[in-house]
Amino acid sequence: MRYLPKSPADRTEMLEAIGVASIDALFETIPAEYRLSEDLKIPRQHSESEILDRFRAFAGNLASGDAAELAAAPATKLFASFLGAGAYRHYRPVVIDSLVQRGEFLTSYTPYQPEIAQGTLQAMFEFQTMICELTGMEIANASMYDGSTGAAEAVMMAVRVTGRSGAVVAKTVHPEYREVLHTATQHQGIPATEVGYDKATGRVDLAALDAAIGEDTACVLIQSPNFFGTIEDVAAVAAVAHAKGALLIVSIAEAVSLGIVKAPVEADIVSLEAQSFGVAVGYGGPYCGVIACKEKFLRQMPGRLVGETKDKNGKRGFVLTLSTREQHIRREKATSNICTNQALVALMTTIFLVVYGKQGLRELAEQNLAKAAYLKAALEKAGAKKMFSGPSFNEFAVSLPRSVADVNTALLGKQIVGGLDLARWYPELGESAALWCATELTTKAQMDAAEEGVSR
Repeated sequence: MRYLPKSPADRTEMLEAIGVASIDALFETIPAEYRLSEDLKIPRQHSESEILDRFRAFAGNLASGDAAELAAAPATKLFASFLGAGAYRHYRPVVIDSLVQRGEFLTSYTPYQPEIAQGTLQAMFEFQTMICELTGMEIANASMYDGSTGAAEAVMMAVRVTGRSGAVVAKTVHPEYREVLHTATQHQGIPATEVGYDKATGRVDLAALDAAIGEDTACVLIQSPNFFGTIEDVAAVAAVAHAKGALLIVSIAEAVSLGIVKAPVEADIVSLEAQSFGVAVGYGGPYCGVIACKEKFLRQMPGRLVGETKDKNGKRGFVLTLSTREQHIRREKATSNICTNQALVALMTTIFLVVYGKQGLRELAEQNLAKAAYLKAALEKAGAKKMFSGPSFNEFAVSLPRSVADVNTALLGKQIVGGLDLARWYPELGESAALWCATELTTKAQMDAAEEGVSR
């Protein structure tokens, strides 16, 4: 069970409900010698994450109980991890699980009946609103399965909007996103042409992109930050795409980047993976995808949208405004065969964004940026070289002093999971190319240990 703090008002109300005058009176049946008569020896003014680390140290028997020893003890027995590539470790406030596990949310089904589902509908509406504010788009749906299926749905949406059939996809889009796109489009007559990247910057090759766009190209799909961690020049890509009548889709795998990176306002459609916003890295899911776009494309958006209205008494209320999936309308009229949205996981995202707020999200992004800068400098000291000159957020590609396999084997001996081997998808980069990531949860001690492991 998680510890749920109670305010003095909460305690007073509970004592009144059970007819007891005070906390002391509640526990007077316990012999005095067994009652705690002093405060727990926990230093004051610790953050939530620090408190959790201390209790993990207790639970793991990592220290004797002495305050000084506990402060120096490792937080957990978990390995340090420098993996990113579409799945990111960020701190999850305890309140998220406390709220999403309430029966009203945990057991609720599709909110077809708004009169008994106002809480779920309002949460979806708030989710859509915050996604629009973050992405710079005008409307957002009530979530998709994940970022990969969201990107595929965005491409199919662009085909419906433009009446064209082709797509141009940057090779810097997540390789697994591209595989999902191929699975979704291979039998729909939507050919996807891939374009390479600039070997110096790590961004999509604009000249190759311009040459690949034809009269039948419905959209251009890029990712920013891309799979190499490099932030794309969205405005420049938009100019190339729009000049030839194609829509621009921007996929975002690391949502926390929006706390500091300019929103892709030049895009027509944004496909977002919101896993970083309070969703645990859980063996591949469930995650939370989103599609946001310009309002003029509303009728071709997949999934469903929640809208604000008023009831017969003039009170504010929420309803399912648009449901263009095949369970609701004729199959030939449906925009998608997606079965549902990720309402419970989207609720985690909503709570996360409310807890952090606008300034908190920016500070979180700044922490990620600073940690990544420290890690980059540490790896360079160990002999690694940054592969691309383009700006990055919290992950980046480096060429290690020896093969990724050798480095990662050495790091595992230090309880460290090293960077991702890029040669799996980009063999042209060589066996020493790796993608490294640092978030606010990455400690200086872990990065220093990684530096030592890489240098040997």
